Amino acid sequence: MNNLLKTFVRCVVASGVLPFFVASVATSAAEAAEVAPTVTLRIVGGLASGNRYAKLERPFWINELPRLSGGKFAAEIVPFDRAGVPGPEMLRMMQLGVIPFGTALFSHMATEAPEFNAPDLAGLNPDVQSVKKVVASFRPYLEKTLRERYGVELLAVYVYPPQVVFCKRPFANLADLSGRKIRASSPTQTDFIEAIGGIPVRTEFAELMASIANGNVECAITAAMAGNTLGLHQVTTHIHTMPTTWGLSVFAANSAAWSALNPELRALLKRELPKLENSIWDESERDSIEGIACNTGAPGCVNGRKGNMVAVRLTAEDDRRRQQILATRILPRWIQRCGPSCAQVWNQTIRTVLNVEPLAAK
Repeated sequence: MNNLLKTFVRCVVASGVLPFFVASVATSAAEAAEVAPTVTLRIVGGLASGNRYAKLERPFWINELPRLSGGKFAAEIVPFDRAGVPGPEMLRMMQLGVIPFGTALFSHMATEAPEFNAPDLAGLNPDVQSVKKVVASFRPYLEKTLRERYGVELLAVYVYPPQVVFCKRPFANLADLSGRKIRASSPTQTDFIEAIGGIPVRTEFAELMASIANGNVECAITAAMAGNTLGLHQVTTHIHTMPTTWGLSVFAANSAAWSALNPELRALLKRELPKLENSIWDESERDSIEGIACNTGAPGCVNGRKGNMVAVRLTAEDDRRRQQILATRILPRWIQRCGPSCAQVWNQTIRTVLNVEPLAAK
């Protein structure tokens, strides 16, 4: 462990966050007699603001796990953005066992291993069927690499709703976005914006409304429902329905912690976590559809606030442009950041389900 990481772990301990991740023990014989024997897992879940956390993740761990196990097993869960651990450190914290069970974004894990960004490159997945197919092709490599390189067991792959473009002024296609200042939140989004002639501006989600108000950005890439919750439908007029990126994450466990679990609990999680994963994917798809409906004021809006935005649908020309940008800008830039070995990973995984030429290592 390097000195920086040691310092970080000491800070986590001093802050009082670490005890959340350490199994508690009875402090007296009387307490032990009063409480039925249980195993209580400490879980770091997804983003607090996401529908999937409140509607699916938290209820699974807090309610369903005790019910399914007849009270034998329980869990506590905290969202990863409230756990006191920087996102890029999550994989390392699971590797060390500081966090036995945690959630990490692919984009955050890419700081450790750039190839983990491959399934969610900008322009790669224009619809949910595409991202499912790509993730399935990459999953065996992801599982093997997490286990062998990091000592981490992959338990589920989750998805957030797709990131789409909101704009203050009308546009009819991607070409119309040339010259506009567009909020980006990742290197691959930056590459995409530059490829369509836009000007990328790295902006945090919490600063987005202020950035639009002061003219720092005039368009923004974010999820449709998240943008609606933030109020983007009140300050922008048009929304493109084509996903740029999605927001993939893993739910995983330290391998030693996973192996040490009660066998009955391990079997239960192996059986139930795929069901939770499927529910989260379905919820993200519904959230995407409803987000567009709410922003445009369509009848399908139930949980959001109705706006009167214009939906710019994906045209055949925009789809051709997306494919061209992916081949000529996104993939070459990713290989430059990632290194020659990433071309081999791409060719052996994701390329096998796409009609594209093999990548050459440079």
